[in-house]
Amino acid sequence: MFIRLPYPAVCWLISVVSLTLANPAYSEQPLVKKTLVRSGEVFQEIQTLNQLQFPKTNASYLWRVPRQNKFPELSQATTDVVLVTDVKVNSTDKGIELILVTANSLKLQVLPKTEGNSYIADIPNAKLQLRSGDFRQEKPVAGIAEVTVANLDANTLRVTVTGEAFAPAVELFDSTKEGLVFGVTPSTSTAQQPTTTPEQKPSTTEPEKPIELNVIAPPDTSYRVPDATTATKTDTPLRDIPASVQVIPQQVIEDQQPRNLIGILRNAGVVQNNFSSRIADTFFIRGFRARNVYRNGVKDRFADVAALSSSLTNIDRVEVVRGPNSVIYGQVNPGGIINIVTKKPLSQPYYALEVRRGGYELFEPSLDLSSPLTKDGSLSYRLNTSYRTAEDFTDFYNEKRFFVSPVVNWRIGKNTNLTFDTEYEDIQQSLGTGGDQIASATILPNPNGKIPINRYLGEPTDFFNRQLNRYNYNLEHRFNDNWSISNSFQAAFLTLDLRETAVTSLLEADNRTVERTQTTFPKPTEYEAYTLDTHVVGDFNTGSIKHKLLAGFDLFRQTRSTSVLRTAAAPVDVFNPVYGQPLGDTLGGVDIFFRDDALGFYLQDQVTLANNLKLLVGGRYDLVENEFANRIASTASVQSDSAFSPRVGIVYQPIAPVSLYASYSRSFEQVTGADKNDSLFKPQLGTQYEVGVKTDLFNNKLSATLALYDLTLTNILTTDPTDPDYSVQTGEQRSRGVELSVTGEILPGWNVIGFYGYTDARITKDNDLPVGNRVEGVPAHVASLWTTYTFLTGSLKGFGGGIGFNYVGDQMPDSFDTYTIPSYFLTDAVLYYRNNNFSIGLNLNNIFNVRYYEASFDYLQRIIPGRPYTAQLTVKWEF
Repeated sequence: MFIRLPYPAVCWLISVVSLTLANPAYSEQPLVKKTLVRSGEVFQEIQTLNQLQFPKTNASYLWRVPRQNKFPELSQATTDVVLVTDVKVNSTDKGIELILVTANSLKLQVLPKTEGNSYIADIPNAKLQLRSGDFRQEKPVAGIAEVTVANLDANTLRVTVTGEAFAPAVELFDSTKEGLVFGVTPSTSTAQQPTTTPEQKPSTTEPEKPIELNVIAPPDTSYRVPDATTATKTDTPLRDIPASVQVIPQQVIEDQQPRNLIGILRNAGVVQNNFSSRIADTFFIRGFRARNVYRNGVKDRFADVAALSSSLTNIDRVEVVRGPNSVIYGQVNPGGIINIVTKKPLSQPYYALEVRRGGYELFEPSLDLSSPLTKDGSLSYRLNTSYRTAEDFTDFYNEKRFFVSPVVNWRIGKNTNLTFDTEYEDIQQSLGTGGDQIASATILPNPNGKIPINRYLGEPTDFFNRQLNRYNYNLEHRFNDNWSISNSFQAAFLTLDLRETAVTSLLEADNRTVERTQTTFPKPTEYEAYTLDTHVVGDFNTGSIKHKLLAGFDLFRQTRSTSVLRTAAAPVDVFNPVYGQPLGDTLGGVDIFFRDDALGFYLQDQVTLANNLKLLVGGRYDLVENEFANRIASTASVQSDSAFSPRVGIVYQPIAPVSLYASYSRSFEQVTGADKNDSLFKPQLGTQYEVGVKTDLFNNKLSATLALYDLTLTNILTTDPTDPDYSVQTGEQRSRGVELSVTGEILPGWNVIGFYGYTDARITKDNDLPVGNRVEGVPAHVASLWTTYTFLTGSLKGFGGGIGFNYVGDQMPDSFDTYTIPSYFLTDAVLYYRNNNFSIGLNLNNIFNVRYYEASFDYLQRIIPGRPYTAQLTVKWEF
């Protein structure tokens, strides 16, 4: 096979070789004069060097010179997109200076104007690239109401400085040390605006040292995020991506205060699958199980084993990309992928303490700390940590969870950045894997009545403990404005220890009793996963056609060592359980080892045929290998497969705020084993056709996407009709549907995020299951709506509230349609107050105490109850 050396050594060696970078020295470019804009007029003034006033207390001012008053026509040679990597606001003796941090400020084409009391500068060849999205700061100094920097589209940046009464005066400077500098002077009236003439003489008084504002700009409270990286591995505006992508930003998470990942994903129409949300991150997207959870673009290999529920402490936002994505990520389920983007170090000091106290004895303090470690800010850190203790509505349940994630960012040079981050999590939970109940004593009629929702059918001594370690680095280098390379590596380790007493039969004839089996791990189960990804991104032109090329490779290895022992447990009366009875005979056990290896090569081109017509084409070739060893029977098997996954999409924008798109994509997933003729099984293939429309409303503050799709999964295993002891790959399932998502700001202070999805997931070919039946666990209708309003002015400034609704239609727990899990409708609400560095919020979940079941699994009618009404108080201090 293609991977035989010690795996971490192979990954490190490839990293070193692929990142032997030439870093040429950059000579300083001459500084050029810019314009002075006052109340809509452009003054044609050219200062000489002896007329410039440079503060002697800050050497960075020596690198600034005002720009010449000319706005050249944009041409192909001058419209290379310049990345703005940071935004800084400092106070001066006249007002403020707004700095767009970039190494190529001379290439920026600035088109200024004034509208009312706002100075507006459009830069049609620039792009803001901040982790937090757009930049916004209110009232940096007296006379200035607000400063915003935001992307208008893929290639245009807009700077807006709003005065409290009148438009400010703005002077522009270039600096090869800092970037593009806007010198802003607030105005109390048009007559008071300062003027500058060639006859001005330098002041003989040494100016005072500018005051540096070492504070973080207020967080962007908008729900709209204009771009994402998950769908294409490039920073691309959502409106230019021929796929349905929804981003749940930090502000939504802050407002809703969910306890687990499904609480975030409900905003995107994702539903829980198979396991309790307290235990594992397992979901359905577009009618198929979605085990595709990623963290910063690297697959969380442990989500596949349904063993881990993600901590939310260091999550910045969550991106959901619907449909097959093998062209970028290799083996994935066809429904879609979920990418968790974590918090990164900040350029200014930030310290926050948050405490959550809620129902079922929830207590969770957390810290979020970030600051530069050096004076020049080249080295910075961020530390997120939390500790949670909680009970829950299920009898005997308790949880202790400790999480810590330090991150260090090293800006090696203006073009090279290196980030190290680690995560450690220790989860101690009782009740095995979730506290499931049975349908025949809950949602189905039973002559003995219904068992209470808090009833646990295992043993009080059951537990499920996990320890997780992740170690990551990401190295990025920009050769120039057009070409860059990225290399990332992750090593992850997971240890599981389990004792679970689970129901293993339907109700007996008395309609009260079920059989049980106890499962234990004689020794902890050990997982190891190593992932390496290296890719280059390049912008170039072929004539008038623009290209953004992505080319790279990734490889991973995952191993699992598991020992399991099963013992007969005493039957239990579900209406009157007696716990602690002696165990029975040993039923058997396993001692097995798994290894999965994969190597993939991918290529993608985002082609701009015209400003309103964009094409996406890509392909990927994968080699995968699986090894299985039974250490008790001393047997082993190895299977290798390969697959090619294409993707094609097109986006047409008839008018600026509307995008029409269509796409074709495919996914694959390895299936291990062989048929009765010893022919190895082929990978499962997912094939999707999708069309949709995206629009930006209310001056790009609200975004909506409407999508229609047809998704088919083939090569599903089903019983061989000629020999029931074997399987054949003739099974097929098809999912068709329509989805509508809305995210953003309707009016200042009024945010909304919503989703509706209709999914018709059916069995289309099978030798066991009835053709035409619904796929198990997939509701036909899912809808969610969450909206908040915050008072921005007046005596109620800082107060706000919100309300949310979540609807999940009925589900079939198995594909024989033996019974139905009822639909449910949940209502949540929040009240909060936020003022500068202090905030307090009260979240009310499931206000009407609806009894519902969030998931189901297997033929034993086991179903997972959802959490009843809870209240939670959150207090946060920021420094």
